[in-house]
Amino acid sequence: MDKFINFMEKYFIPYASKIGNQRHLVAIRDAFTVTMPLMILGALAVMFNNLPIPAFQNFMKSIFGGTSWTGFGAAVWNGTFGVLSVFIAFLVAYNLAKGVGKDPIGAGIVSVASFFTLGAATTGMNSSGLFIALIVGILVAEIFTRLVGNEKLVIKMPDGVPPAVATSFASLFPAMITISIFGLVAAIIAAFGVKDMFAAFYTAVQEPFMGLANSYGSALFIAFITPFLWFFGLHGANMIDPFMQAINAPAIAANANALAAGKEAPYIVNKPFIDSFVNMGGTGVTIGLIIAIYLVGRRNKPYMVVNNLAAAPGIFNINEPLMFGLPLVLNPIMFIPFILTPMVCVTIAYFATSFGWVPVATVMPPWVTPPIIGGFLATQSFAGAILAAVNLVISVVIYLPFVSLATRQEMKKEQQA
Repeated sequence: MDKFINFMEKYFIPYASKIGNQRHLVAIRDAFTVTMPLMILGALAVMFNNLPIPAFQNFMKSIFGGTSWTGFGAAVWNGTFGVLSVFIAFLVAYNLAKGVGKDPIGAGIVSVASFFTLGAATTGMNSSGLFIALIVGILVAEIFTRLVGNEKLVIKMPDGVPPAVATSFASLFPAMITISIFGLVAAIIAAFGVKDMFAAFYTAVQEPFMGLANSYGSALFIAFITPFLWFFGLHGANMIDPFMQAINAPAIAANANALAAGKEAPYIVNKPFIDSFVNMGGTGVTIGLIIAIYLVGRRNKPYMVVNNLAAAPGIFNINEPLMFGLPLVLNPIMFIPFILTPMVCVTIAYFATSFGWVPVATVMPPWVTPPIIGGFLATQSFAGAILAAVNLVISVVIYLPFVSLATRQEMKKEQQA
């Protein structure tokens, strides 16, 4: 194990750290972080409209004299998921421009303008335009930030002009050139007979990519890579978050639309699925580790001190006290259960959902929702809560022998001391 750790520290960690700090990935991750409350609200609005409790539905219809009460959820969805791609187009360009110190607000506004130049007003404002929004945000930031620093494109204003006016005119030509480039792209695409590039892109690229990411292999990889990176001290969740968010919002929206239409939800793998059935207690299903320590690790004084501090945050899926206090990072005894447990849990959850035993996750609860409750909210079913409970028990069983081993080693150290 020591040789493996040394090898990873020497050859893997430096490259993984560079990838995790890559500015485009960081900008995408931060953009989705800002919009997370909107996605949660939008998902809850869909759940409110489609809550599968006949008594609730009949009660609301009796009060409002029909289905007019669903207008609340529809309006909230329109203001959240319905314009999500617009927010992402702005925020990605904003974050990238801010990172290089070049007029972030100007970059964000130009990005939104370029996004609509491509025809986003027709079908691209919601999650179906998310991939194009990411591409536009990145390209606009790269083009605009280079042009805005060119002295030949700056309109010099006389002294005494307010700074805000001078700044806007300094960005005038860069903004015009950037937006014109996307206008030219839109014209070329239209010349090829593509009437709606967003719908065409969704069908040709985004939908197949989401289908690929929806496979069991992808779910297993996500369950593996996140704790694997964490083991070496890298924030695995943050590193794969850009990938997860790129498939997350469209998948949730597609599931919600299918549910509202009375159809089967098409996408099993999304963020609420991972959060509710795999990341219980945090990466590595560490709520199971906390329970296992209380069961068989009470004689391990160092573990118990950390565990008492980590228990309350762990209920809300915050496990940094365990990561760095126990620690789980570079802990050779805990390497196997830390990697294995989420892979087992994702396997059980995936096939339980694919066999129809548990509904597909269609609602995104806040990530701090306690285990089991999150499973119920994500699936709007007690079957989801049962599945989360089953995975919780399995996680405890997997961690138990390793906690026992660590406790025996600690007892030997105390006896020798």
